[in-house]
Amino acid sequence: MSKFYSLNVEQVRQETRDTIVATFAVPLALRERFAFTQGQHLTLRAQINGEDLRRSYSICSAVQDGDLRVAIKRTPGGAFSTWANDTLKPGVSIEVMPPMGHFNLPLDATQPKAYLAVAAGSGITPMLSIIKTTLAAEPASRFTLVYGNRASAAVIFREELAELKDSYRERFNIVYLMSREQQDVELFNGRITREKCDALFASWIQVADLDAAFICGPEDMMHAVSAALQAHGMPKASIKIELFAASIPKKQQHASHARPVAGRQESEITLVIDGAQRSFSMGKDTESVLDAGLKQGIDIRYSCKGGVCATCRCKVVEGQVEMDANYALEDYEIARGFVLSCQAFPVTDRVVLDFDTDS
Repeated sequence: MSKFYSLNVEQVRQETRDTIVATFAVPLALRERFAFTQGQHLTLRAQINGEDLRRSYSICSAVQDGDLRVAIKRTPGGAFSTWANDTLKPGVSIEVMPPMGHFNLPLDATQPKAYLAVAAGSGITPMLSIIKTTLAAEPASRFTLVYGNRASAAVIFREELAELKDSYRERFNIVYLMSREQQDVELFNGRITREKCDALFASWIQVADLDAAFICGPEDMMHAVSAALQAHGMPKASIKIELFAASIPKKQQHASHARPVAGRQESEITLVIDGAQRSFSMGKDTESVLDAGLKQGIDIRYSCKGGVCATCRCKVVEGQVEMDANYALEDYEIARGFVLSCQAFPVTDRVVLDFDTDS
C-alpha cells in the first residue's frame, strides 16, 4: 500500500478557470491494485523545483465509470496544484499511490436509503463519486446535494451534476448556494453557515428522513453543518466528514508537556510496513513518529502531514502515543487503536505501529 506507481495521464479537461480534471491510464496489471471505493483519494507525488512534494486528491469518478480521475484546483501559493495545472497533459507520467480513505458507507441494493451531501468549492470532488456510485448501486435510494460556491462560474462539475439530475430526476436533488451571485430564493444566497443550515433543515430538508450525511469543505463549514444536523436529530455516527485539501490547517509546532516524560527520555519505535519491520530510537515528545522515521530513511506513506488526509494511518499494536491533531479518523477508528503517524508522539518506552492492517 505504501508503494507509488508511475501512471500516464490519459486525458486532461479544464473544468473551471482554476480547476482541471485529470484521468489516469491504469495498465491491466494494476487494475486490481487501483480499484477504489467511492469517496477514496489518491496521493500524487512529483519532484517540483528539487523538492519531493505529495498531495492527496479525491477520486471524482464513480466506481461504475471504469476510469480513474481526480480534480485538481489551483490554490493561491499552492506549489503542487499550480504545477499540476500547468504541467499535466496527456502522456505525462506521475507517481500515484493506490486509493485510500474511509469517506464512504457500505452500499446495499436491497435497502432504500436517503442521503444528504453538503459541499463547498472543491469539496464536491468526493461527493460526485459518492453520489454517482450510490444512485447506480442502490436503485431505490435518494440523494440531496447542498453545494456552496462564490458564483455559477466557479461550480465544479456543473454539467455533470446537471446530467446526473436528468438521469435521476426523482432520486437526486441539488440545492446551490451562492455567496457572490444573487439567486431568486433568498435562502440560497450566502455561505453555508450554522444559521443557513438551520433554515434549510426547517423548511427544505427533513433531517428525520435522512439515513446518513456526508460533509466536505472548510473546517468551519464542516463543524457548522455537523452541529446543525445533530441539533435536528441526526446521530453523530451517521455523519461522515472530510476536509478538502485547501482547508488543511497550518501545522502547529508540538508543545512539550509541562510534566516530565515517563521512563526513559527515548522510545524504541518499530514500524511494520509492507510486511517488513524497521526499528529506530527517537526522543519522546520531540517530533512525530512520521518525521523521525523519514529521517531514518524509511519509506513511510504520507501526504499532507496535517492530520487531514489519513494517508499515514496506522495501528498502535504495542505502547502508547499521543496525537496533536486529528481531522481524519473516526471515533471508532481511534477506539480500535488507529492513529495518524504525522501527529503521533511516543509516550511509552516502546511503540509498535502497523501500517499494513486495516482492522
